Amino acid sequence: MSKDAYFENKVCVITGAGSGIGRALAENLAKRGAKLALSDIDTEGLAETVRRCETLGAEVKSDRINVAEREAVLLYADAVNAHFGKVHQIYNNAGIAYHGDVIKSEFKDIERIMDVDFWGVVNGTKAFLPYIIDSGAGHVINVSSLFGLIAVPGQSAYNAAKFAVRGFTESLRQEMLVGKHKVKVTCVHPGGIKTAVARNATWAEGIDGKKAASMFDAKLAMHTPEMAAQTITEGVRKGHGRVLIGWEAKLLDVFVRVTASGYQRIAAVVNRPFLP
Repeated sequence: MSKDAYFENKVCVITGAGSGIGRALAENLAKRGAKLALSDIDTEGLAETVRRCETLGAEVKSDRINVAEREAVLLYADAVNAHFGKVHQIYNNAGIAYHGDVIKSEFKDIERIMDVDFWGVVNGTKAFLPYIIDSGAGHVINVSSLFGLIAVPGQSAYNAAKFAVRGFTESLRQEMLVGKHKVKVTCVHPGGIKTAVARNATWAEGIDGKKAASMFDAKLAMHTPEMAAQTITEGVRKGHGRVLIGWEAKLLDVFVRVTASGYQRIAAVVNRPFLP
């Protein structure tokens, strides 16, 4: 991939860059000539992403950041702006997974998912938005999920976080339009992507996490992170408000629109054999 005039020399911030979609995004943008601010709590994975991007010729700033720690994220935004002089794009990608029914889930399990998957997005957006507005050519990209379009049993906490990301992001997009800011906003909904998110998930008591993760990897993870990154960056270039990744995300989006709340009974029946 040759350098891309749209992304060349743009300062792009990517959270969760140590693996999966975050790493693929970093490499994709490096090839396009972007300058990168990469973060993750996985320092080993992050170092490998940095190595790959620098090999591709990118200028990279890397930091260990927990997106749930608000003060650290606020300081990080200041540091990134001071380092590069500007910030054009932020990809709020960091996320974790959890599986468990509401009745079996502890409050701390639900709070942990919300802290990372929702508040992490809010923290990143709020911290970087003033700089992105000042850039005059900014873009906020928040990664929700297929589960930000459709709810399923056993994923109440994850659904809550990803639906919240969607609502937050769609509202922000409208605010940028109302305020006539030169900032585009995109909400991303990946389907089944081949990442470690299922293997690294936590589980409520009584659930065989390894078995569920193996099933996800074998049956549902159909697309590569590279495919996801390519779809995202092309959506960013075109200024799309919503980016759906994978045929299943597009199909289920239509399914929910057509059936309205009726999809919930269908989803309950379909998922019953897979639940404890």
